[in-house]
Amino acid sequence: MKICIVGGGLLAYFLARSLLSKGHSLTIINNDREECSWFARRLKAVIVHGNGTQPAILDDAGAASADSILAITPHDEDNYLICQAARRKYDVQFAFALVNDPDNEKIFRELGISSAFSPIGILSLLIEQRIGYDAITNLTPLADGKANLTEITLDAASPVTGKKIQDLDLPQSCLIVSVMRDGQVLIPRGGTELHPGDRIGIVSLPEVYPRVLAVLTGDTGV
Repeated sequence: MKICIVGGGLLAYFLARSLLSKGHSLTIINNDREECSWFARRLKAVIVHGNGTQPAILDDAGAASADSILAITPHDEDNYLICQAARRKYDVQFAFALVNDPDNEKIFRELGISSAFSPIGILSLLIEQRIGYDAITNLTPLADGKANLTEITLDAASPVTGKKIQDLDLPQSCLIVSVMRDGQVLIPRGGTELHPGDRIGIVSLPEVYPRVLAVLTGDTGV
């Protein structure tokens, strides 16, 4: 896959290194000349110096042929403009925007940027639900952010252990799609009983996600 990253710093570097290790073709657009030189010495990627909100720079970076554009600058307004250009001018299949201020995430979605993500918002949600990162092993947006795929490991204190899935008070807009137990993947049914240590895969709409966590953790303060 041909991917274009617009941004800099360690976030761009580590993301680029991860994507390159998986065999993707990568271009990085960065407005800092010294940082561009630093990237060029360390990454097998095309480095373009310039402002990624400018169409001429995006053209030089080959945005028209990119499969995905990731806007991860420290400025939400720039990330919004980059994603808008990716979709409207270049018809890029996947355009993702980093939302630095979690208050802007809803605004991004209302303006049509559904593939917007706020790491601070996600972390805040986890803290509010009093679940550590060890319990949640994956949180992935699906269908342009219209749904979430989450994997949660149940511990002995979870109120759902020992219960059958059909007896759980989960929202209707939620579905348990897998159960990993003792290294084996189970396709759950209504009569599947949940055990401590089970890693369950859940698909849910974002608006019911807090309720899903409340059911699984017993935290009724949601």
